[in-house]
Amino acid sequence: MAAVNPVPWARSQMAFTLAFHIILVPLGVSWAFMVLIANYRALRKDDRAALVLAQRWSKYMAVTFAVGAVTGTVLSFEFGLLWPHFMGTWGEAFGIPFAFEGLFFFTEAIFVAIYIFGWRRLKPWTHFWTGVPIVLAGVFGSISVVAANAWMNAPTGFTANAQGEIVDVDPLGVIFNDAMPLQAAHMVVAAYLVGGFLISSVYAVGMLRGRVDRYHKLGFAIPFSVAAVATPIQIGVGDTLARWVYDNQPVKFAAIELVPTTSSDVPETLLGHLNADGTVTGGIPIPGMASWLSDPSTGRSTVVQGLDSVPADTRPTILEANVVHLAWDVMVGLGTLLLLLSLWYAAIWLIRRRAPTGKWFLRVAACSGVLAVVTMEAGWVVTEVGRQPWIVYNLMKVEAAATGNAGVWITFIAVIVLYLALGVTTIMVLRSMSRRFRRAGGLADIDTPYGPTKKPEPAETVESEP
Repeated sequence: MAAVNPVPWARSQMAFTLAFHIILVPLGVSWAFMVLIANYRALRKDDRAALVLAQRWSKYMAVTFAVGAVTGTVLSFEFGLLWPHFMGTWGEAFGIPFAFEGLFFFTEAIFVAIYIFGWRRLKPWTHFWTGVPIVLAGVFGSISVVAANAWMNAPTGFTANAQGEIVDVDPLGVIFNDAMPLQAAHMVVAAYLVGGFLISSVYAVGMLRGRVDRYHKLGFAIPFSVAAVATPIQIGVGDTLARWVYDNQPVKFAAIELVPTTSSDVPETLLGHLNADGTVTGGIPIPGMASWLSDPSTGRSTVVQGLDSVPADTRPTILEANVVHLAWDVMVGLGTLLLLLSLWYAAIWLIRRRAPTGKWFLRVAACSGVLAVVTMEAGWVVTEVGRQPWIVYNLMKVEAAATGNAGVWITFIAVIVLYLALGVTTIMVLRSMSRRFRRAGGLADIDTPYGPTKKPEPAETVESEP
């Protein structure tokens, strides 16, 4: 019986856990901000619907934060279990951003608890300000994690000896590597985009089912407005990041654009696939567009480096290149669709001074949450698969970093079962909370993170003796 190669299993397990965890990240980063918008409106305008919305959102936020903590902890263990050679060689540098992320995580956890249990225990504005550290900690925690991933794309901030062992680390050099600013901006804006569309899509479904009261309209308008503002910003950041990849990771860029050989006047191929003989078939080519987008200053004469410019063992395989290209098309295509939806929303808002409530708009908005998640997942596929075969760009390959334990497939199956159970349980808890909130009607919730409690029964009136 042939020995099991642990590398594909390690990659698959890491990909699965990351894909699951990344869905919770936008909620952890952006939901607190939307809670504060509703909370601020409630205090400034004495808006009861906004107050109830802020209370309920804060409790949903607490649940998703807790689940995200669990999935994030599993990922932390996986770095050591699945990639021991990577951590053994680069852990001194790679671990620095995670140390800062830990500080931000604990800060966020503390203030989530204060905010949740501060309802009716703190003065209104004091309670509001306890939510601000949650927003800041979520953003900076996300930046810290992305800094670690960006370091894998642009490793700097360390000194190695002749044996390749790290002998000195510059923490600021590790964190503020060349890839960090754009990658961090891309992820933070994505968090607000995905979180906004995901939350608003729930209220769009409710409105399609006839729940068109002010509570649902406000619950839709706040997160959708956040997402609509974030979408054009994200496209601008993404375009700049793509040019950074062109300049600094040309082989990844060649996989994105399906460029087998170095040339100018490279077409932008929509869909299509790369064949083993280096030809591209299928799809819709737009002449010269890839060259022009890479560097508009030189236009169609811009030279794009091809996959064959480096040895075969230092570039993505044909399958990986096709996966990267398809993921890129999905990301750009769905991102453009979300931009058009945002412009539709903005046009109606500017003309009528209110959020659109037409059925066709709401139908598309109801799908926007899922579409935004798929867009984000596709973006991470481009980032991670496009860097193959490197785990640390140009310094260490994935195969050299992975564990040699052939039993990795067992942990992969265990993780799938655990995460599926966790996902189903989370959905059931959130749906149960939603039903209880709906039955509570206009009741401003009590301070438990799991839903409203019953209204206190009035005390019995005891007649006094004559």
